[in-house]
This record gives sequence, structure tokens and C-alpha cells, in this order.
Amino acid sequence: MAEVTFPPPFTPPDRVADQLRKVGYAVLSPPDVAAWSGCPLQDLQALAADWATLPPDDFLKDGGRYRRRRHACFEVMHGDMVQVPHRAHWQPLEYNALHGGMERWFAPMRAETVAQPVWTQLLAALAALSDAVFAGPDAPVRWFVEAHQFRIDTADGIGRPTPEGAHRDGVDLVAVFLVAREGVKGGETRVFEASGPGGQRFTLSAPWSLMLLDDARMIHETTPIQPTLPGGYRDTLVVTSRRGSFQGADVVTQPNASRVTTTP
Repeated sequence: MAEVTFPPPFTPPDRVADQLRKVGYAVLSPPDVAAWSGCPLQDLQALAADWATLPPDDFLKDGGRYRRRRHACFEVMHGDMVQVPHRAHWQPLEYNALHGGMERWFAPMRAETVAQPVWTQLLAALAALSDAVFAGPDAPVRWFVEAHQFRIDTADGIGRPTPEGAHRDGVDLVAVFLVAREGVKGGETRVFEASGPGGQRFTLSAPWSLMLLDDARMIHETTPIQPTLPGGYRDTLVVTSRRGSFQGADVVTQPNASRVTTTP
């Protein structure tokens, strides 16, 4: 039986903030991601090689070995990005029934990746969108940003992008970039109203397409993937922004933060 997929409901780049306010989510095609963020596609594509060397996620409570991952945290305000000392990723059980309540110390993102100008530019664009949707353009705030590089593979037959099921993340904005998709089927994205009957399903397939979510209003999940070719995988970049603080205890392992700025 042929796999049935639904095309993403793409939003024009000049309507992203309005779409988030109106329905709680927006989806952008790769060219529109470049137009919206000011990041050339070739510069974004240059980041993709980093996903090939992600280390295993050692915290999967379902016993799986299908996920590889790196993680980093930043503070962003007025285009100024500070990478904070490496810290655990933590979520409460109410947002992640499978892995909530755990301090998960993932491997940090590589310094060479974070140092790329396109990385700073991408996070600045997400912070500016967070200002526009959640704080207003005249009242920018400090955004506590977490970035996760994921590779879901099919070496054991099935890979689960969201083993916790449909969920929220406990943040303001969630951004899910599809970085690569090779030799797999499945991986359908599903978004639902947290307090209503509305929902949408579609499959991200083009590298650097993007889904944006108002996390307070929307629940999301991605269905499992299966191989169509040996070695099939699905790579994503998930970036979240939150007002007030990071989630979890303020624990660190490195003594100093590093500063990168987009301002002249």
C-alpha cells in the first residue's frame, strides 16, 4: 500500500507572526525560511554535516537506541546572543510524561557550530518573532533559548521522534526545523489545539522547512519512522524560547559563558 502524506500548509514569510497569533502555528517552506530569517539556504545547509556525528541519547526510558542528540542553551535579547554554561535539560512530568522530572545531561553542541554567523542570525530571528508574538515589538524581553539537534535512525527498524507522545514543552515558542530526511517513511507531524477540537497533519520533507508553535495553545507530536532504505534517518533542529528562566534547577558545569552578538 502506498504511503499517504499531506503537504504542509505553508505560510508566507510576511504573515508568520499573524498566523501564530491567529491559529497558534505556522509552517514555512525552505525558501521562505531563508526570506523570513535572513539566513541564506546554503549557509543553513552547511550546518547539516554536524548531524552525522551526534552522540547517542542515553536517557531514553523506553530502552530504544534510535535517537542521537546534542543540546545547548542561550540567552537572546536585542539580537545579542549569549551561550550560557552547559546545563541539564529538564521538563516537569505535566509536559513530558515519559522523561519529565529528570535532569538529562546531553552532549553539548559543538563550538564550531555555535560560532557560525548563521547560527546567531537564526536565533536572533526566532527571538524577534517571540518578541512580536508574545511580548510586542516595543517590549523585547530576554529569551531563554534551548537548542536540540536530533537524529532519529531506523537501525533497529523503527525510530520514534516523540516517544513521549503528543505533548507541550512548557515554553512560549517551539521551532522545529527539518534538517534532513533520508530513506524513511512516516514521520508525520501532527498539531492539535490544547483547548479545542482543531488539528492539522502534514509531513515535512524538504530540508530546512520549519514548523512554529505557540506552545501554550498547541500540542504536537511526530509519528514513528520506518526504513525504506538501509540506514534511513530523520534529522531535526528544535529550538524553544521561554520568558523568565530556563526550566529546572540552575545547575552548570562550565565556569564561563561565551558571548556572540549580531549587532555591529
